[in-house]
Amino acid sequence: MRQTLSTPRLLRTAALLLLLALLAACAHAPPRNPLATWVPSPNHDTRRPVLIVLHFTEQQSVAQSLDTLRTRNSGGPVSAHYLIGSDGHIYQLVPDQWRAWQAGPGRWGTITDLNSASIGIELDNDGHTPFAQAQIASLLRLLADLTTRLHIPPTQIIGHEDLAPGRKVDPGPLFPWQQLAEAGFGRWPRGPLCDPPPGFDPWMAMAVVGYALDDRAAAVRSFHHHFRGMQGDTLDAQDLRILYNLAQQIEPSANTCTAPSPQATTG
Repeated sequence: MRQTLSTPRLLRTAALLLLLALLAACAHAPPRNPLATWVPSPNHDTRRPVLIVLHFTEQQSVAQSLDTLRTRNSGGPVSAHYLIGSDGHIYQLVPDQWRAWQAGPGRWGTITDLNSASIGIELDNDGHTPFAQAQIASLLRLLADLTTRLHIPPTQIIGHEDLAPGRKVDPGPLFPWQQLAEAGFGRWPRGPLCDPPPGFDPWMAMAVVGYALDDRAAAVRSFHHHFRGMQGDTLDAQDLRILYNLAQQIEPSANTCTAPSPQATTG
């Protein structure tokens, strides 16, 4: 037997649906200052990140990391835009257009407010174990999406420790930066490595790459983790060759490489 609604009941149902629609619209409306008359302009846009920062969770499971990223760690509330499990599953916690609390104090080049300028990606990894290939494959897919959709330069992908030398160590020396570079993401030496010309300043090159030099030993440790997968806080001859190569990519000069150093490799 088919039941029909009376006219009063239909009106009440319609009014309820209209109220719910209005409430939903208000929930997504931007805040407005009650002191001013709202005269909206179409000439605006959302936050535009220019950098992607990679982290490891240094925890024991995705479930634990999801809980931490939605609550707090020992330093207070933390979050990230994405978390990638060791099985390759991608979780999103914060919209791309919003500011996640993932980078903290630090600097990369001239950028000082890293949370406002970056997308944060956490990788489920305890900091002592090689990164799973399923996880890296998902990371590469996500990087391709983010750099294309948000117009982030593919070279602008760094580690947390790169922007905060001495304070952070993630994603650490086990992270496969070269594999990312071979897929077109991040900076990495290209072509032959040459001995730099006389007068080459490795510290200036470090700054050109993006490293802060407040603590030079800490900056070298981060540089070693990223570009050589090793420990150490002093620059050697191979570091100078790598720095010269990277600096030439960013700010080419007349001192170009004509022949590789006999001892030089990209490792």
